[in-house]
Amino acid sequence: MAKRNDRARGAVYPVRKSASPRAPGAAHKLLVRPPRILLYMDAVARHGSIRKAAEALHIASSALNRRILDLEDEVGMPLFERLPRGVRLSAAGELFVGYVRRNLAELELLGSQIEHLQGLVRGRVRIAATESVAGDFLPSAIVRFQGRHPGVYFNVSIGAPGTLLDSLIDDSVDLVLTHNPPEHRDVAVIAAASQPLCALVARGHPLAGRESLTLRECQEYPIALADATLAGRALIDRALGKASLRIEPAFVSNSVEAMKAFARMSRAVCFQFKVGGMRDVALGEMVAIPLADAQSRNAQLVLAMRAGRVLPIAAATFAEEVKAALDRL
Repeated sequence: MAKRNDRARGAVYPVRKSASPRAPGAAHKLLVRPPRILLYMDAVARHGSIRKAAEALHIASSALNRRILDLEDEVGMPLFERLPRGVRLSAAGELFVGYVRRNLAELELLGSQIEHLQGLVRGRVRIAATESVAGDFLPSAIVRFQGRHPGVYFNVSIGAPGTLLDSLIDDSVDLVLTHNPPEHRDVAVIAAASQPLCALVARGHPLAGRESLTLRECQEYPIALADATLAGRALIDRALGKASLRIEPAFVSNSVEAMKAFARMSRAVCFQFKVGGMRDVALGEMVAIPLADAQSRNAQLVLAMRAGRVLPIAAATFAEEVKAALDRL
């Protein structure tokens, strides 16, 4: 098969003279540029669409499709299944994209290490986290870190617990911060802290003076309950099952902030890990009362990375920041 040059195929990386300035939060520049086909493969797999990937890469979709077809010819097997609305990785594609992402991660690590040797204070940290840490704990850790390392920027994604580990394992993120992750051979725990589930009520609520509560006692008031995508819901459901209780919630949401707002404006009780209510308690707007149910007392907040991976310098250093913050909880 005749080989065309990269200009004919549509390169991802423009020459330096025509490169547009990078906005804050744009992709971190790799000191060692990976082969373009690795970037193409990764983008198509992430977007599930040739067209969307081409738009993200700023190249023509026909050029991107041609490169993927060329790669499939070289591999000797289809890497994507063509669907009516997009593409999906084939079995061979799953294997190939794993190789691609390991290589991209290693190249980024190399760039980070070279920058470290040069004494450059820059880099990026990609972290996926549960919503309970989004209001105060994680932003506070980032602000402290950037105070010492202003050249490091962060990509933070907040998601449901079920999606966080997937992002970690496929190297979409460097770190995850979540509650009670299931054991997985590809996940290495860096640090963990006890994080009991609490009942959160508005200051002045009839329950506000209690030192602890059971779910049965909370039933006397309207309940704001998380939906099944949030980590706390599984703990609540297990505790209810053990106590043979059934709750008919007045308010159900996948938003921690929405549940807290509902509780602040009414006589409702919502449930949140201690870390998720710290700011509201500090402001004097809410009171956090530990739940006495065993399943709620034993919850943990966990910082984790992919097992076997060497983190980039910025991510590894930030992990130490978060570890120290967890120790202070």
